[in-house]
Amino acid sequence: MADKALSIECIPAVPRPPKLVRVAAYARVSTDKDAAFHSLEAQTEYYEDYVHAHPDWQLAGIYSDNGISGTIIARPEFQRMLEDCRAGKIDLVITKSITRFARNTVVLLETVRELKKLGIDCYFEKENMHSISPDGELLLTLLAMYAEEEARSASENQKWRIKKKFEKGEPWVGRMLGYRLGDGKLEVVPEEAKLVQHIFASYLSGMSMTAITKQLNAQGIPAPFSDTWGRISVMRILTNEKYSGDMILQKRYRPDFRTKKDIINRGQVRKYEVTNSHTAIIPREQFQQVQAEIARRKEMYAFSTAESSSHPQYLFTGLVSCGQCSGSYIHRNAGKGKYKHPIWACRRYYELGKAVCPAQTIPEAILIEKTKEVLGLGADAALGRELLLSRVQKIVVPEPHQLIFYMKDGTVATVPWQHKSRRESWTPEMREAARQKTLKQNEERRSQNEHK
Repeated sequence: MADKALSIECIPAVPRPPKLVRVAAYARVSTDKDAAFHSLEAQTEYYEDYVHAHPDWQLAGIYSDNGISGTIIARPEFQRMLEDCRAGKIDLVITKSITRFARNTVVLLETVRELKKLGIDCYFEKENMHSISPDGELLLTLLAMYAEEEARSASENQKWRIKKKFEKGEPWVGRMLGYRLGDGKLEVVPEEAKLVQHIFASYLSGMSMTAITKQLNAQGIPAPFSDTWGRISVMRILTNEKYSGDMILQKRYRPDFRTKKDIINRGQVRKYEVTNSHTAIIPREQFQQVQAEIARRKEMYAFSTAESSSHPQYLFTGLVSCGQCSGSYIHRNAGKGKYKHPIWACRRYYELGKAVCPAQTIPEAILIEKTKEVLGLGADAALGRELLLSRVQKIVVPEPHQLIFYMKDGTVATVPWQHKSRRESWTPEMREAARQKTLKQNEERRSQNEHK
């Protein structure tokens, strides 16, 4: 059999289309003045044109932090960009300059090194430099050290200006409820001053800070720097000496210009006490009465806490959360005397009122009953915290009369529940107490009719 003739066919090469480089742009403006001139819209337009000028580039996103210092890493958009880099969504990061990217040498180098390990390059326009180049890290180190020193110098200059103001008895920040800063002095805002006076009077009348918080939220009164009032907001007003016409300056300070973190001044640096510096909203005598009352209630609370410190941890502590506001449920007692019984309530509902969170409370007895059903335990079986933590990850209250159990094994169980009727929930003792009360009321009515 003759050998077959050798046949060779040439298959032409098929060029693959070039892979598009996914480019992310990062911008940062550190002051409101900068933000006015470099708006997000202008940045977006600039970077869109910049990326479109390169045919092999594709815009992966524009990340912009406004009003945040480059010395800190906790910048929301900066962190979002890093997460997208780690998720493999970005090949190249471009930014205007090293100082826009970071003014902290450690933050800059750690970020660039992490991105380099991921195969992601950083291009700095002003310096015309790529981080992934052989000499990139050396240049970045030198430039970042220079940028950090600039930030340090700016911080020291700011501290010096603040110190000079304090030495003159002038506040540095002048926006607070009841006052605005004008010509170096705090000036009263009449309408807000009335609210401050109402808060002080309410506390002295016996209301708690939590009760005042609920009242303000229920009345729809806007909080100074938030959508809703919180107990901390009320406490800061009640303890602020400025409302009595005096000032203590430099109660907080910043030891590190990189972190920008405020620290309570407990004697580490000098304080400045200024008496009769501005018009008082609260008479000094009334202000002192409030401080004494705060101290008295704090002492009472500390005593009651010490008395109950030996009590075991509550069964559902840390396990139940609110599906409406994401707050945690806390243990409380409802009713009085013989009618007292444990319940679980959303912390935000309990502290801030229905105006903030309308979540309903749940009797602990029902919570135990439904948990036993989910765990397959009998009604008479014991439910301990150790067993509960070993099998239940969390319990969410998404809406009225519903519980969602998220189990440690990955399963999810949705369970409806209803309040027991009054007849079912009453004990024999409660029924007897109600009967005696009715008899007493009837006797009083007969006595009153006889005297008519």
